[in-house]
Amino acid sequence: MKPRILVTRTLVDELLDELRRHFEVDDSQPRDGPHSADELRSRIADKDGVLLFADRVDAALLDAAPRLKAACNITVGYNNVDVAACTARGILVTNAPGVLDDTTADMTWALLLAAARRIAESDRWLRAGNWKGMKFSDRFGRDVHHATLGILGMGRIGRAVARRAVGFDMRVIYHNRTRLESALETEANARYVGMDELLAQSDFLSLHLPYTEANRNVIGAVELARMKPTAILVNASRGGLVDEPALIAALREGRVAGAALDVFDGEPTVNRGFLGLDNVVLAPHMGSATRATRLAMARLAIENLMEALAGGVPRCLVNPEALARRRG
Repeated sequence: MKPRILVTRTLVDELLDELRRHFEVDDSQPRDGPHSADELRSRIADKDGVLLFADRVDAALLDAAPRLKAACNITVGYNNVDVAACTARGILVTNAPGVLDDTTADMTWALLLAAARRIAESDRWLRAGNWKGMKFSDRFGRDVHHATLGILGMGRIGRAVARRAVGFDMRVIYHNRTRLESALETEANARYVGMDELLAQSDFLSLHLPYTEANRNVIGAVELARMKPTAILVNASRGGLVDEPALIAALREGRVAGAALDVFDGEPTVNRGFLGLDNVVLAPHMGSATRATRLAMARLAIENLMEALAGGVPRCLVNPEALARRRG
């Protein structure tokens, strides 16, 4: 008998066909939005594995899934999963890193450029019928070339963002929990600095940290006060990294020039304070949203799920401690 799995979001037919070759697949109620907690508990009760796309997995859900052996995220982030609760029950947790690095770096640059040149604001202004002809001092934005790009968090995506700055002849500085090896610094054309210097010197500050409790609100009122009033903050990483009320106040009062955000604390709910501001670009968490990349992410998650349910060790396992307790 094939293992039973739950697919929580709508996938393309070619991926579902691949899954059906190996598993008994529950996609009888496929959807693109999140399930309610009760619905998810009902559907996962008899499953051996689950393929997730940002769905919340907590202790209450796990208590309703006595057969569950693997929870495999299609995304690189896995703060939607209570990893400790999974580990205690011998449930393997995986993510899908690496395959979305360049696509997310591209999106970071799209956000940065849109904020610098006021693209979203100007699009709304034009559509409203306000353009009556060019003026010398109209729609001034900020130059990206020759500016200083600051990167907080210099992992794979941070380095991909840094490499793209070469074409704009930018000065790149970064801060990371640990300094990169010199070869990686050279590849990224980036210089390590302390946090205070990063905040003070960056014309554009781009966040590329994982979400952890230690990183929650890493950019708050104190950090925003240390930034240039002409600076632009870009976040295509995780919403909880930024103290949103503090950022809204800084944007409204002109203490920072702008922001570009693809992620939000408590998404899909967006703090309404952002909505009335022209100096912020907002996107609905679409950093990895190209067909090629999303398919690659899903295929990696499927590989992880197949390996986990076959009794092997998935290559993207995030809780190896669970191996000693894994369910038979």
